[in-house]
Amino acid sequence: MQKDKRTSLTYRMFLSLMKSSLKGISQVILIENAVSGFIILMAITIYSYHLGVITLSSAIIGTLIGKLGGANENCVNSGLYGYNSVLTGIALTLFLTGPSQWIIALVGAALAAIFSAAMVHFMRNTGIPILTFPFIILTWFMLLVSYRLKAFQLSPGLVPQDLLHWNLNIAGKVNWLEGSFKGIGQIFFLDSTISGMLLFIAVFWAGWKYGLFAILGNAFALLISYGLGGEHSLIIMGLYGYNAILTCIAISMVFKEEHNRLAPISGVIAACLTVPLTAGVATWLLPYGLPALTMPFVLSTWLFLGARKVLPKL
Repeated sequence: MQKDKRTSLTYRMFLSLMKSSLKGISQVILIENAVSGFIILMAITIYSYHLGVITLSSAIIGTLIGKLGGANENCVNSGLYGYNSVLTGIALTLFLTGPSQWIIALVGAALAAIFSAAMVHFMRNTGIPILTFPFIILTWFMLLVSYRLKAFQLSPGLVPQDLLHWNLNIAGKVNWLEGSFKGIGQIFFLDSTISGMLLFIAVFWAGWKYGLFAILGNAFALLISYGLGGEHSLIIMGLYGYNAILTCIAISMVFKEEHNRLAPISGVIAACLTVPLTAGVATWLLPYGLPALTMPFVLSTWLFLGARKVLPKL
């Protein structure tokens, strides 16, 4: 009888851990839904089996650190200690190479959870969410370490470039449908139309409004980036869309004040703002060979949420 109770308790703890971890995956898109998290995991695994393993492992690591560290139980169960770990684990797996790649990625996932806890403390009095800032800063620094420490081997795809010899290439046609699905895929670094479709399903599963604002953010980003003369190859790859999707969901849905009728309009404007922010951040980082990641999303969202402290109807 005692053994059966222990087995039942262990099983419940395992289910709780997995549910929180799946929510950690869905929280990357600002959604608290275990089913959506599972669909996202499937989208990533279809794109790359190894990336799927890293995603789930990173989510579990971040969640465990939150649980074992004694963080607020509701925050841990909501997946708020998993999403920065997930993004960090995926990014370091893709942008680093060599025999230590997996170890560095998983250690990075653990550090992301600790960094998240520290940022929650530092920003507690501001009323502004930390979003993906821990993932961004941690990933940038761990990639820069590769220039000084041999164990960190940078992927050949990340090459520093001289701005003096930079040429803007806007040749070629724009495949709007491909750009639409790859936009949401790039949130998880997925350059895949099929994975993008599954990600949209995951978002709509959490609620039709989430799906609507994801579509709106992506559509406006495509139009604005094309209208401003962005590189067509980058538009098709979705590199102007993913920050806009996150921003539109954040401002229009997740962090809006109750009865704020202007929130949808503010969300679309904030999403449009991510396009020049993406171009600016990407250019700023070009000499270092670093990706922009979700910094445009963080900057635009912080800007509008900060403004709402003074302009509450925005």
